[in-house]
This record gives sequence, C-alpha cells and structure tokens, in this order.
Amino acid sequence: MSKIYVAIIGAGGVGKAFISQLASYSSRNPSLNITPILISRSKTALISPDYSGLSLSNWASDLASATTPPPAFPTETLKFLSTAPGPVILVDNTSDEAIASSYPQFLSAGIHIVTPNKKGFSSSIDLWNGIYSAAKNGDNANGKGGFVFHEASVGAGLPVLSTLKELVETGDKIRKIEGVFSGTMSFLFNSFAPLSGDNGGKGFAECVVQAKELGYTEPDPRDDLNGLDVARKLTILARLSGLAVPSPTSFPIQSLIPSELETAKSAEEFLEGLPRFDGEMTKKKTDAEASGSVIRYVGSLNVERKEVKVGLESFAKSSSIAGLQGSDNIISFYTERYGANPLIVQGAGAGAEVTAMGVLGDLIKVVQRL
Repeated sequence: MSKIYVAIIGAGGVGKAFISQLASYSSRNPSLNITPILISRSKTALISPDYSGLSLSNWASDLASATTPPPAFPTETLKFLSTAPGPVILVDNTSDEAIASSYPQFLSAGIHIVTPNKKGFSSSIDLWNGIYSAAKNGDNANGKGGFVFHEASVGAGLPVLSTLKELVETGDKIRKIEGVFSGTMSFLFNSFAPLSGDNGGKGFAECVVQAKELGYTEPDPRDDLNGLDVARKLTILARLSGLAVPSPTSFPIQSLIPSELETAKSAEEFLEGLPRFDGEMTKKKTDAEASGSVIRYVGSLNVERKEVKVGLESFAKSSSIAGLQGSDNIISFYTERYGANPLIVQGAGAGAEVTAMGVLGDLIKVVQRL
C-alpha cells in the first residue's frame, strides 16, 4: 500500500499518549506505511519537508530541542498537507476552536481528520453543517472530501458516538439519552453524595478541592462547574440524533458556580470563597436522601420532546447512574427497539490514555477506508 501520511497537532497529555499508541500500532502493522510528517505544538514543530517521515522513537526529545515554528495555520499547514504525495490524516489533539473552524477547508481539500476536539462539532450549527457538507462521510454528494471522525469528543475511548450512529443508521428510533458525561462531575458527586450517605463530613467545597488536587478538574474548577463541557457533549449527541441544536448555550445549563464567585480573579480566590455556599448544596443532598435518592450532575436529551438540559437530578439509589463509581461515565440510550431497558455504555470517560485510544481508533477507521 502507498504511504499514509499523518500530521499531528497537539503534543500534550493526549498527544503524547496518542503518538505512543500510534508508534506501537505502526510497528505491529508495518505494511500500512503510516508516515508521520508533522508533530506540532503551539510554538515549535517537527516537520518532514520532503515527506520522508519523522521518527516516533525519539520525537519527544527532538521536539523539546526544536526551534522551528509550526507552519501558519491554516494556510501554510493546508498547503503542506495538500501537496503530500498520498493520503493525509490530520490528527487534532487540541481543544482549539480556531483550528476546528478550519476543518471544512481541510476536508474539502481531501484531507482526513480525526480528533477529540469538541469545538468543531458543538459550536455553531453552521460550522457543524460546513464540516459534514465537506466530509466524505457526510453530506458531500461528490464524495471528494476527507473522512472525519470524532469518537473521543464524547466519552473519550467509550463507543458512544459509534453506538448512536449505528442505532440511527439501522433505523432505530432514539427516544432519550441520559447520563453522566463528565469524569470530573462523576468523581465529585460520588465523593460528595455517595450511596452510603457517609462522605466523612466533607462539604461540597472540600470535595471540589480534593478533585482538583487529584487532577480531575481543570486548573480552574469553574471550567468544569459551569456545565459547558457537558453541554457541548449533549449538543453533539443531539445533532447526531437529528435535532439541529443551534449552540451549546441554547438550552438550560445549571451552573454550580455561585453567582458571587463567577468574577473571582483566580482559581485560588474562587476556592477560598466556595465554602461559604456549602449549605445550599448540602440541602440539595439531604433533600434527595430524605426520599431515598442521591444527586448527580447529568445531561439529558429527549428527542421526542426536542428537549436538552444539563444539571442536577435526583436518582433512586438502585439506579445505574446512582451506582456509578469513581470518575466513570455512563450513557443510557432509550430507543424503540430496546424498549424500557436502555442500552448502556459505561466506563472511563476521561484520561489521556483512553482518549488517545479513541483517537487512534478513528485513525484506524480512516486507514481501513483507504
């Protein structure tokens, strides 16, 4: 088979794990001739200008000592990839909205895209339509565009999007999708409101601090507590289910940030002030416990009613959502064929290794189609 060229943007946690997994996959499948030609981060890059390929055995040290700036995006990057002597897969391991907004240009040029970046698929509906109009596996009638896959944009390595797509494509009717879509929120409420009802007396603020110290939250926990990350994932699921949701802020999102702390100047200032509001969250927890339930932060999508929402809900202690452990995600698909008992996808929905696995899985899908 002729070479398949791979360009990788983003070499942080997920990027490093992806490159490691790609190197292993390539060594197990040498006949595929997978050839990396670009590895870039924000200020430096490794480039193979003659398309002969980069070594993945010592890329980290090479990139650390590199002084070459990445090609300007999107113009120079698009030109470089478009003139490669074979098919090119662009792997976007960032969460950069500016990069995602250029996906239609790359797809129209026949460049394939795999990514965990939610921004391109959960921002404006116009960008969503632009991506899938340009993509070969979208609405492009002439079939000249590149393939695009973004399994890891919802649930990391969990088969959430592929499951939903298969349900829809085989003619099942999606009625409702509900679940815990955030590893951060999963850990936080499993700590704050465990099934046993005994969390050692920890208030909500203390649980947030613990989650941050263990690396479950963003550097500023407000980026998790505002609910936008979950809303983006629900937007993607809604659109794949046939609902043209305009944006991730076009439906109700319950923020867990007290209004008085929204303008805190730093994460530290926010965390200092958060204990003052523990009483509000404790009341929600005790009210749920009084009825034999627990509170969880969930996203729900009712296709029949065309309703999407994100926020706190109470669940019976016997429910699968209440019984979730650690930082796992759980997504329940209620469909016509599955009846009253949903199809459930559950497992680790965050972390560099599992996210990278989802990205590599998408790359393999492209390779198989090529």
